[in-house]
Amino acid sequence: MRLSLLGTLSLSSLASAFYLPGVAPTDYQQDGTVPLYVNRLTPSISDADNQQLRSVLSYNYYLPELNFCRPEGGPKKVSESLGSILFGDRILTSPFEIHMRKNETCKKLCKPKKYSRHQAKFISKKIWENYNLNFLVDGLPAATRAQDAHGKDYFLQGFPLGELQIPDQPEQGKAPVAYFHNHYNFWIDYHQTTSRNGEPRYRVVGVLVQPESISSKEDASKKFGANCDDETKVSLNLDGDTDVLFTYSVYWRPSKTAWATRWDRYLGVVDPNIHWFSLVNSAIIVVFLTSMVGMVLLRALRKDINRYNQLDLNEDVQDDSGWKLVHGDVFRPPKNPMLLSVLLGSGAQLFFMTGTTIVFALLGFLSPSNRGSLGTVAILLYTLLGFVGGYVSARVYKTLGGEAWKQNIAITPVFVPGIVFGTFFLLNLFLFFKQSSGAVPFTTMLALIGIWFVISVPLSFAGSWFGFRAPIFEAPVRTNQIPRQIPPQQTYLRPVPSMLLAGILPFGAIFVELYFIMNSIWLHKVYYMFGFLFVCYGIMIVTCSMVTILMVYFLLCSENYHWQWRAFFTSGACALYIFLNAIVYWISKLSLSSFTGNVLYLGYSALIGFLFFILTGTIGFFSSYFFVRKIYSHIKIE
Repeated sequence: MRLSLLGTLSLSSLASAFYLPGVAPTDYQQDGTVPLYVNRLTPSISDADNQQLRSVLSYNYYLPELNFCRPEGGPKKVSESLGSILFGDRILTSPFEIHMRKNETCKKLCKPKKYSRHQAKFISKKIWENYNLNFLVDGLPAATRAQDAHGKDYFLQGFPLGELQIPDQPEQGKAPVAYFHNHYNFWIDYHQTTSRNGEPRYRVVGVLVQPESISSKEDASKKFGANCDDETKVSLNLDGDTDVLFTYSVYWRPSKTAWATRWDRYLGVVDPNIHWFSLVNSAIIVVFLTSMVGMVLLRALRKDINRYNQLDLNEDVQDDSGWKLVHGDVFRPPKNPMLLSVLLGSGAQLFFMTGTTIVFALLGFLSPSNRGSLGTVAILLYTLLGFVGGYVSARVYKTLGGEAWKQNIAITPVFVPGIVFGTFFLLNLFLFFKQSSGAVPFTTMLALIGIWFVISVPLSFAGSWFGFRAPIFEAPVRTNQIPRQIPPQQTYLRPVPSMLLAGILPFGAIFVELYFIMNSIWLHKVYYMFGFLFVCYGIMIVTCSMVTILMVYFLLCSENYHWQWRAFFTSGACALYIFLNAIVYWISKLSLSSFTGNVLYLGYSALIGFLFFILTGTIGFFSSYFFVRKIYSHIKIE
């Protein structure tokens, strides 16, 4: 464990030392134009409301209700990756003009904008819901400064749309006043380099924004056409129109930070010790389970095998008990072998996709500077691994004695992806009707369907063809023609209690890391602790395998040979705890005021739980399958 941990950490540190092509640095000359792009508005949490997230919807920056300044000729889309689009990024050009190493103070962005009552109410609500603006300067998110538990500075992506001022005497019934941020102070760090011909070049290595609410006024006598001396805050009139002038200032600061490490300050951890606690806790669980199962394998099984092999086969052994008595039924095909094989094929596809994606991210191939790369790679890998899904499904179905091979070939590539896509499409309709930027465009939906049917489905068909041509896994013992009667089962071996008991252990191994992933998804934070995620993924695999093997052994000892579906559900029960954890997170961390927000959160949580169920269930089934084959191949049967 120590060697594997050191190896993982060394790979993680190595991965942070380089960036791949596609995210190469951009060198600017003095006074060269530095592009500033705008992204969606995202909800966040505030210390003032006990860390409660009040919305999960994101909005386009140029939504008419926001009435922000637009560039001449209208905003233009910036090319994005598939993963970036699916996760809600909507990157567009802006009217901001920034020039390298050129300080500019109180610069007018556009003519004053008039806000109606409807727009004022909409913005005031978004300020109350703690929405953030998201700008990109040379690919770096404009951020605000924060400190971790150890007093170390790091950057939080985005900055507030506005601020709430709580009245001094709330008992008088005065509501909080929402002030609109209409002035942006940009503090941009640059690093100086030298070109091949010896000329100085500059690179952007940090962007901080300090938004303000000030009563800026147009002033033709000023250099940049505005006067920002009036510090009176801007409060939108909820009963009439309000004129707002948007202004900004740019300040450049030299920095020793190299371009290759400019993302380090964006990847701060609030409390890094909690990751180590999670890792140690998970490792203890694995050691405990491995020791328990090892004891069963080395002591109980060895004793059972020796005892069974020393019996006189001519004598009546019906008075004996144990897992040998069901040798004639243990490899009997389960009910619904078609459904089981299809789920196992999709689970194998998810298993290899997840593991490969985590390894790529661990090695630095999925840098946070390349927006959406994680989602893009995951989708492409799942598509290409359709061959694996078809092969596993066909091989398992053939081994289980299935004969409807045409149905298996047709159902495997469409059953699980169809459920996922159908759920995603329905939830996307809610986003569409709410005018959220998170709504995936219709063209992207068509692209996903095209990738699915043009690439994934044919690969699955090819895998199924090879799977059915491959020989079946021969059982080490013969199956009786007449099924054996199953005696009454103890309480803890019944389906529901055994699932609840076994599912909590894999969940406990990934609980803390799951919390950070949930924060990354719903709070729009960058998740980058792939070294810890890699170790936790391995621990989850071992935990699911061990706990399922243990439950299957107890099941067989009670002379119950219906272990195939039980193994799948026992390990897959981890997904139930993941969904319950999402419910707890919903109650404790979210305070969603809209019906749509609640439906979206619960819908996506159920979808994640469904995928986890298939993934962990597949791990439990195959580990149990090889365990059962192994133990029954070591006993003498006549």
